[in-house]
Amino acid sequence: NVTPDSFSDSGHYLTINSSVECARRMAEEGADIIDIGGESSRPGAEPVTLEVELERVTPVIRELSDKIDILISIDTYKAKVAKEALKAGASIINDISGLRFDPMMAKIAAEAGCPVIIMHMKGTPRDMQRRPAYKDVVKEITAFFKERIAFAVKNGIKRNKIIIDPGIGFGKTVRHNLEIIKRLKEFRKLGVPVLIGPSRKSFIGRVLNEPVDKRLEGTAAVVAISIANGANIVRVHDVKAMADVAKITDAILKS
Repeated sequence: NVTPDSFSDSGHYLTINSSVECARRMAEEGADIIDIGGESSRPGAEPVTLEVELERVTPVIRELSDKIDILISIDTYKAKVAKEALKAGASIINDISGLRFDPMMAKIAAEAGCPVIIMHMKGTPRDMQRRPAYKDVVKEITAFFKERIAFAVKNGIKRNKIIIDPGIGFGKTVRHNLEIIKRLKEFRKLGVPVLIGPSRKSFIGRVLNEPVDKRLEGTAAVVAISIANGANIVRVHDVKAMADVAKITDAILKS
Protein backbone atom coordinates (compact mmCIF):
# COMPACT_ATOMS: atom_id res chain seq x y z
CA ASN A 1 0.00 0.00 0.00
CA VAL A 2 1.77 3.13 -1.25
CA THR A 3 -0.57 5.34 0.81
CA PRO A 4 -0.17 7.38 4.01
CA ASP A 5 -3.56 6.23 5.36
CA SER A 6 -3.60 2.46 4.86
CA PHE A 7 -5.62 0.74 7.60
CA SER A 8 -2.84 -1.82 8.10
CA ASP A 9 0.52 -0.55 6.81
CA SER A 10 0.21 3.00 8.19
CA GLY A 11 2.29 4.57 5.44
CA HIS A 12 5.36 2.38 5.99
CA TYR A 13 5.99 1.90 2.25
CA LEU A 14 5.80 5.42 0.85
CA THR A 15 9.31 5.44 -0.67
CA ILE A 16 10.33 3.43 -3.72
CA ASN A 17 13.16 1.69 -1.87
CA SER A 18 11.02 0.66 1.10
CA SER A 19 8.29 -0.61 -1.23
CA VAL A 20 10.73 -2.66 -3.31
CA GLU A 21 12.39 -4.11 -0.21
CA CYS A 22 8.99 -5.04 1.21
CA ALA A 23 8.05 -6.74 -2.08
CA ARG A 24 11.40 -8.54 -2.22
CA ARG A 25 10.85 -9.88 1.30
CA MET A 26 7.31 -10.99 0.45
CA ALA A 27 8.54 -12.79 -2.67
CA GLU A 28 11.19 -14.61 -0.63
CA GLU A 29 8.54 -15.57 1.93
CA GLY A 30 6.34 -17.20 -0.71
CA ALA A 31 4.18 -14.52 -2.35
CA ASP A 32 3.14 -15.28 -5.94
CA ILE A 33 1.67 -11.84 -6.67
CA ILE A 34 2.48 -8.38 -5.30
CA ASP A 35 -0.55 -6.05 -5.18
CA ILE A 36 0.30 -2.34 -5.45
CA GLY A 37 -2.24 0.34 -4.51
CA GLY A 38 -1.97 4.12 -4.35
CA GLU A 39 -5.36 4.96 -2.84
CA SER A 40 -6.58 3.70 0.51
CA SER A 41 -9.83 1.73 0.42
CA ARG A 42 -10.30 1.58 4.18
CA PRO A 43 -13.78 2.51 5.46
CA GLY A 44 -14.27 6.29 5.28
CA ALA A 45 -11.29 6.83 2.97
CA GLU A 46 -11.31 9.92 0.76
CA PRO A 47 -10.45 9.48 -2.94
CA VAL A 48 -7.17 10.85 -4.29
CA THR A 49 -6.60 12.55 -7.63
CA LEU A 50 -5.46 10.69 -10.73
CA GLU A 51 -2.15 12.56 -10.64
CA VAL A 52 -1.42 11.65 -7.02
CA GLU A 53 -2.26 8.00 -7.57
CA LEU A 54 -0.04 7.81 -10.65
CA GLU A 55 2.85 9.48 -8.80
CA ARG A 56 2.54 6.92 -6.02
CA VAL A 57 2.28 3.68 -7.99
CA THR A 58 4.04 3.94 -11.36
CA PRO A 59 7.61 4.50 -10.09
CA VAL A 60 7.22 1.63 -7.61
CA ILE A 61 5.84 -0.75 -10.24
CA ARG A 62 8.56 0.20 -12.72
CA GLU A 63 11.33 -0.38 -10.17
CA LEU A 64 9.72 -3.55 -8.87
CA SER A 65 9.34 -5.08 -12.33
CA ASP A 66 13.01 -4.30 -13.04
CA LYS A 67 14.33 -5.77 -9.78
CA ILE A 68 12.08 -8.75 -8.97
CA ASP A 69 10.67 -11.53 -11.14
CA ILE A 70 7.12 -11.68 -9.77
CA LEU A 71 3.58 -10.95 -10.96
CA ILE A 72 2.38 -7.45 -10.07
CA SER A 73 -1.25 -6.41 -9.76
CA ILE A 74 -2.44 -2.81 -9.74
CA ASP A 75 -5.14 -2.06 -7.18
CA THR A 76 -7.12 0.76 -8.80
CA TYR A 77 -10.55 1.62 -10.14
CA LYS A 78 -9.17 4.31 -12.49
CA ALA A 79 -8.61 3.18 -16.10
CA LYS A 80 -5.75 5.64 -16.71
CA VAL A 81 -3.90 4.39 -13.63
CA ALA A 82 -4.40 0.80 -14.76
CA LYS A 83 -3.13 1.62 -18.26
CA GLU A 84 0.04 3.33 -16.98
CA ALA A 85 0.61 0.58 -14.40
CA LEU A 86 0.44 -2.08 -17.11
CA LYS A 87 2.96 -0.10 -19.17
CA ALA A 88 5.23 0.10 -16.11
CA GLY A 89 5.18 -3.67 -15.57
CA ALA A 90 1.96 -4.70 -13.85
CA SER A 91 0.13 -7.67 -15.37
CA ILE A 92 -3.13 -7.90 -13.36
CA ILE A 93 -5.87 -5.31 -12.71
CA ASN A 94 -7.50 -5.45 -9.27
CA ASP A 95 -10.61 -3.24 -9.38
CA ILE A 96 -12.47 -2.83 -6.07
CA SER A 97 -15.42 -1.35 -7.96
CA GLY A 98 -15.93 -4.42 -10.13
CA LEU A 99 -15.48 -2.36 -13.33
CA ARG A 100 -18.25 0.05 -12.25
CA PHE A 101 -16.58 3.36 -11.35
CA ASP A 102 -14.67 4.03 -14.58
CA PRO A 103 -16.43 3.24 -17.88
CA MET A 104 -13.06 2.83 -19.63
CA MET A 105 -11.68 0.15 -17.29
CA ALA A 106 -13.18 -2.83 -19.13
CA LYS A 107 -11.77 -1.53 -22.44
CA ILE A 108 -8.28 -1.15 -20.97
CA ALA A 109 -8.41 -4.66 -19.51
CA ALA A 110 -9.76 -6.18 -22.72
CA GLU A 111 -7.08 -4.52 -24.86
CA ALA A 112 -4.33 -5.66 -22.49
CA GLY A 113 -5.69 -9.21 -22.30
CA CYS A 114 -4.68 -9.33 -18.66
CA PRO A 115 -6.37 -11.02 -15.69
CA VAL A 116 -8.95 -8.83 -13.94
CA ILE A 117 -10.07 -9.11 -10.32
CA ILE A 118 -13.72 -8.08 -9.98
CA MET A 119 -14.54 -7.24 -6.37
CA HIS A 120 -17.92 -6.73 -4.73
CA MET A 121 -18.41 -3.58 -2.68
CA LYS A 122 -21.64 -2.03 -1.46
CA GLY A 123 -21.31 1.72 -2.09
CA THR A 124 -17.90 3.39 -2.03
CA PRO A 125 -15.04 3.26 0.51
CA ARG A 126 -16.33 6.54 1.93
CA ASP A 127 -19.82 5.22 2.75
CA MET A 128 -19.70 1.41 2.43
CA GLN A 129 -19.89 0.72 6.18
CA ARG A 130 -22.96 2.87 6.82
CA ARG A 131 -25.42 0.17 7.86
CA PRO A 132 -24.88 -2.33 5.03
CA ALA A 133 -27.89 -4.65 4.67
CA TYR A 134 -28.66 -7.78 2.66
CA LYS A 135 -31.51 -10.29 2.65
CA ASP A 136 -29.04 -13.04 1.70
CA VAL A 137 -25.49 -11.73 1.41
CA VAL A 138 -24.09 -14.65 -0.61
CA LYS A 139 -27.01 -14.80 -3.06
CA GLU A 140 -26.87 -11.04 -3.62
CA ILE A 141 -23.11 -11.05 -4.19
CA THR A 142 -23.47 -14.04 -6.53
CA ALA A 143 -26.07 -12.11 -8.56
CA PHE A 144 -23.68 -9.14 -8.68
CA PHE A 145 -20.89 -11.39 -10.00
CA LYS A 146 -23.12 -12.95 -12.66
CA GLU A 147 -23.99 -9.49 -13.96
CA ARG A 148 -20.39 -8.24 -13.78
CA ILE A 149 -18.96 -11.32 -15.49
CA ALA A 150 -21.50 -10.93 -18.30
CA PHE A 151 -20.60 -7.23 -18.58
CA ALA A 152 -16.88 -8.01 -18.70
CA VAL A 153 -17.27 -10.69 -21.38
CA LYS A 154 -19.55 -8.43 -23.44
CA ASN A 155 -16.83 -5.77 -23.32
CA GLY A 156 -14.10 -8.07 -24.60
CA ILE A 157 -12.59 -9.53 -21.43
CA LYS A 158 -12.13 -13.28 -21.80
CA ARG A 159 -13.92 -15.32 -19.16
CA ASN A 160 -10.73 -17.23 -18.35
CA LYS A 161 -9.12 -13.92 -17.35
CA ILE A 162 -11.72 -13.12 -14.67
CA ILE A 163 -11.16 -13.58 -10.92
CA ILE A 164 -13.86 -12.72 -8.38
CA ASP A 165 -13.42 -11.30 -4.87
CA PRO A 166 -16.47 -11.13 -2.54
CA GLY A 167 -14.95 -8.09 -0.84
CA ILE A 168 -14.53 -9.02 2.81
CA GLY A 169 -14.99 -5.83 4.86
CA PHE A 170 -16.29 -3.79 1.93
CA GLY A 171 -19.85 -2.91 2.84
CA LYS A 172 -20.40 -5.88 5.16
CA THR A 173 -21.05 -6.39 8.86
CA VAL A 174 -19.17 -8.93 10.98
CA ARG A 175 -22.00 -11.43 10.43
CA HIS A 176 -21.92 -10.87 6.67
CA ASN A 177 -18.16 -11.49 6.52
CA LEU A 178 -18.41 -14.69 8.55
CA GLU A 179 -21.25 -15.97 6.37
CA ILE A 180 -19.32 -15.24 3.16
CA ILE A 181 -16.36 -17.27 4.43
CA LYS A 182 -18.62 -20.10 5.62
CA ARG A 183 -20.41 -20.28 2.24
CA LEU A 184 -17.43 -19.51 -0.02
CA LYS A 185 -17.95 -22.72 -2.01
CA GLU A 186 -21.11 -21.22 -3.51
CA PHE A 187 -19.03 -18.70 -5.47
CA ARG A 188 -17.07 -21.52 -7.11
CA LYS A 189 -20.24 -22.45 -9.02
CA LEU A 190 -19.61 -19.38 -11.19
CA GLY A 191 -16.67 -21.21 -12.77
CA VAL A 192 -13.98 -18.59 -12.19
CA PRO A 193 -11.20 -18.40 -9.57
CA VAL A 194 -12.11 -16.93 -6.18
CA LEU A 195 -9.84 -14.50 -4.33
CA ILE A 196 -10.39 -13.53 -0.71
CA GLY A 197 -8.70 -10.78 1.31
CA PRO A 198 -9.41 -11.24 5.04
CA SER A 199 -5.99 -10.24 6.36
CA ARG A 200 -6.12 -8.22 9.61
CA LYS A 201 -9.66 -7.06 8.79
CA SER A 202 -11.86 -5.43 11.43
CA PHE A 203 -14.29 -8.36 11.65
CA ILE A 204 -11.41 -10.45 13.04
CA GLY A 205 -10.69 -7.68 15.54
CA ARG A 206 -14.36 -7.55 16.53
CA VAL A 207 -14.57 -11.31 17.13
CA LEU A 208 -11.28 -11.48 19.06
CA ASN A 209 -11.34 -7.97 20.55
CA GLU A 210 -7.83 -7.36 19.20
CA PRO A 211 -6.20 -4.35 17.46
CA VAL A 212 -4.96 -4.55 13.89
CA ASP A 213 -1.43 -5.64 14.88
CA LYS A 214 -2.74 -8.55 16.99
CA ARG A 215 -4.79 -10.37 14.36
CA LEU A 216 -2.26 -12.87 12.98
CA GLU A 217 -3.85 -15.95 14.54
CA GLY A 218 -7.35 -14.85 13.58
CA THR A 219 -6.22 -14.21 10.02
CA ALA A 220 -4.58 -17.65 9.92
CA ALA A 221 -7.85 -19.32 10.92
CA VAL A 222 -9.79 -17.42 8.26
CA VAL A 223 -7.20 -18.20 5.57
CA ALA A 224 -7.29 -21.93 6.38
CA ILE A 225 -11.09 -22.07 6.34
CA SER A 226 -11.24 -20.00 3.15
CA ILE A 227 -8.87 -22.35 1.32
CA ALA A 228 -10.80 -25.37 2.61
CA ASN A 229 -13.99 -23.73 1.35
CA GLY A 230 -12.66 -23.10 -2.14
CA ALA A 231 -10.54 -19.93 -2.25
CA ASN A 232 -7.93 -20.07 -5.02
CA ILE A 233 -6.02 -16.92 -4.02
CA VAL A 234 -5.61 -15.26 -0.62
CA ARG A 235 -4.48 -11.66 -0.24
CA VAL A 236 -2.44 -11.25 2.95
CA HIS A 237 0.07 -9.05 4.75
CA ASP A 238 1.98 -11.66 6.80
CA VAL A 239 3.25 -13.72 3.88
CA LYS A 240 5.52 -16.30 5.57
CA ALA A 241 2.95 -17.27 8.19
CA MET A 242 0.08 -17.42 5.71
CA ALA A 243 2.13 -19.31 3.10
CA ASP A 244 2.69 -21.97 5.77
CA VAL A 245 -1.02 -21.98 6.60
CA ALA A 246 -1.83 -22.40 2.90
CA LYS A 247 0.68 -25.24 2.46
CA ILE A 248 -0.58 -27.27 5.41
CA THR A 249 -4.22 -26.66 4.47
CA ASP A 250 -3.54 -27.83 0.91
CA ALA A 251 -1.70 -30.89 2.22
CA ILE A 252 -4.70 -31.85 4.38
CA LEU A 253 -7.16 -31.30 1.53
CA LYS A 254 -5.07 -33.38 -0.88
CA SER A 255 -4.31 -36.23 1.55
